Amino acid sequence: MEIVGKTAADIFDSIRALTLLGSYKPGQELPTTRDLAATLGVNRNTVAMAYKRLAAAGIAVTQGRLGTFIRKQPDPGEQEGLLPDSPLADLGSGNPNPVWLPDIGAALKRKPYRPRLYGEPTVDPEMEVLARQALTGDCPEQFEVNLTSGAVDAIERLLTAYLVAGDKVAVEDPCFIGSVNTLRIAGLQAVGVPVDTQGMGAEGLERTLAQGAQAVIVTPRAHNPTGVSLSAARARKLRAVLARYPHVLVIADDHFSLLAAADYHDVIPPTAMRWALIRSVSKMFGPDLRFAFVASDEQAAQRLRLRLAPGMNWVSHLLQDAVAACLSSPDVAMQLAQAREDYARRRELLATALGARGIAVTSPADGLNLWLPLPESSQSVVLALAQRGWLVRGGEAFAVQASAHGLRITVSTIDESSAQAFANVLGHVLAQG
Repeated sequence: MEIVGKTAADIFDSIRALTLLGSYKPGQELPTTRDLAATLGVNRNTVAMAYKRLAAAGIAVTQGRLGTFIRKQPDPGEQEGLLPDSPLADLGSGNPNPVWLPDIGAALKRKPYRPRLYGEPTVDPEMEVLARQALTGDCPEQFEVNLTSGAVDAIERLLTAYLVAGDKVAVEDPCFIGSVNTLRIAGLQAVGVPVDTQGMGAEGLERTLAQGAQAVIVTPRAHNPTGVSLSAARARKLRAVLARYPHVLVIADDHFSLLAAADYHDVIPPTAMRWALIRSVSKMFGPDLRFAFVASDEQAAQRLRLRLAPGMNWVSHLLQDAVAACLSSPDVAMQLAQAREDYARRRELLATALGARGIAVTSPADGLNLWLPLPESSQSVVLALAQRGWLVRGGEAFAVQASAHGLRITVSTIDESSAQAFANVLGHVLAQG
């Protein structure tokens, strides 16, 4: 079968059909606009319009003078989480400590469930109050509240609402695996902005926005994988940069929120036209409780609601009741405070044990992980540790553009004896080269 059509729409439909049928394979180059225009007897601009629409739909990728190619299907990439049935001591999962996850059933007993029907508000009035209490003061004064099925779901919905395939998105480099995978699947270009001990770099963000990035995703606290948080000075610099690009979608993913030891510093400038602050409960109440608060400007809120309307894909009121019960519980509040202190203690345990052996992790750190920079690929170190019974995450999985040589070590369940044992093994592995 050959490409047919006299209009841009017909040519688009023809190539799309040929791709679905397998006549054009992922990675295969399409004819040049000049050649296809001559074959079909149409104006070259007509073919160019069809190719532009193919790129916007994520069917093709245009690479300038190199040509236009059928887009390759993205691989799912690495994923967070446990390795089931692994005999290794797991310091790579990125999971919270189950000890600090609340008894949601017990919390719900204090809040009887009331069935809801189609047409009721997608955000429960009590949840709206709790959300505003949690978000007011940390973002622009005028904001709307929505709920999504976790932070990654919120990011995906926001990007889909505003961007098209091929658009550039500024992200931290190294970057959270979930964000990288979300961009890859959506056909968006992740552009890495280097991270240092104060968070995303302002100069790198300026360069990326000047090169046409349409959105930025920034982690204010407990950046995954490095554990760094934005300093007040860095947040001011980022806010000043973003103020010069008011059309850019600004997404602040404050995933560690109530568990964070570091203060929150806002990066969203008052001039931002499109913005969102996301706070999920996954680290506090468990990853299976798929729930996140989203504060945003009015237009972003309206676009989110188009896909969160009753009868479509709103967040279950049963989940809302569970989160409300937890957030309203003095017992859970006490447990969160204890968890915050415990995670800080475990980070310090491992950092001290490693430091005693001359191994320096990135500091200061917050969150569930510590980051150990390495001068070269982590593969041999990860393998050597696995052979000795320890599972960690190689840093290369978090890379965007720059090489992310390092180890991400999850500390949420580590104790003093295991910290000393791991530090001994790691010191021996690094000494061997």
